[in-house]
Amino acid sequence: MAPYVLNIKHGLNFRELGGYPTKSGQVIKSHKIIRAAKLSELSDADLDYLADYGLISDVDFRSPEEQAAEPDRYPNIAEYHFVPVFPTDETKSSEQADALQKSFSRDPHAGFENMVKTYADIVKMPSAQKAYRRFFDILLSNDSENGAVLFHCTAGKDRTGMGAVYLLSALGVDGHTIRQDYLATNDLIQPMVEKNLAAARKRGATDALLANIRDLGTVSGAFLDSALATIEEEYGSMKDYLQEALQLTPAEKRDLRELYLQ
Repeated sequence: MAPYVLNIKHGLNFRELGGYPTKSGQVIKSHKIIRAAKLSELSDADLDYLADYGLISDVDFRSPEEQAAEPDRYPNIAEYHFVPVFPTDETKSSEQADALQKSFSRDPHAGFENMVKTYADIVKMPSAQKAYRRFFDILLSNDSENGAVLFHCTAGKDRTGMGAVYLLSALGVDGHTIRQDYLATNDLIQPMVEKNLAAARKRGATDALLANIRDLGTVSGAFLDSALATIEEEYGSMKDYLQEALQLTPAEKRDLRELYLQ
């Protein structure tokens, strides 16, 4: 099924996870979980929309430098949580074409390989595991019947994408639906990707750099597969990863399903 895209005018990739079915026959409640890209450009009307939508928690997965450069805008009624997955922006989502020029002008596969490695790092790095554990703590503390939790990074695709993978897995959503939600990002951030490519072409970017900007700016099944393969190699299964690396107990999984499923 297609994700429900929020009517946000000055932000990309804002969508909720409500409506997805689980393997047990339940569905995720609406107006409870939102995934998004950066919030720094939201208008006052966008903030009113999110307040009316029920937003009470804003979980920011970005690095300290990203947060400082583009602080979040969020409704006054929401609580802000700074939960950096990486100490720096490993995904390169915040870098513009000229900043990428040095590293990615020659090898057209460098961006792809960077992302494959980054997804393995998302699984293994202590900072990432600590951040996603904190994410689950915030989700578990949301006992408001009408309160929504929003989680985001810069493009809403990698750090946010894996947050969605972990949460949807914990809620019992099947792998195919999880993958489709992950890949839906490409349609929703296309305007940003094309803008970045156009800026790079104006600067005389090489074909290699253009290929890398596209790989760094989109998602791929291969990136997700890198994370899932790392989980299998290091922990055996997603279930074991959630329990061992993120320390999500069976009781907490039951509580999550009580809070977010119907």
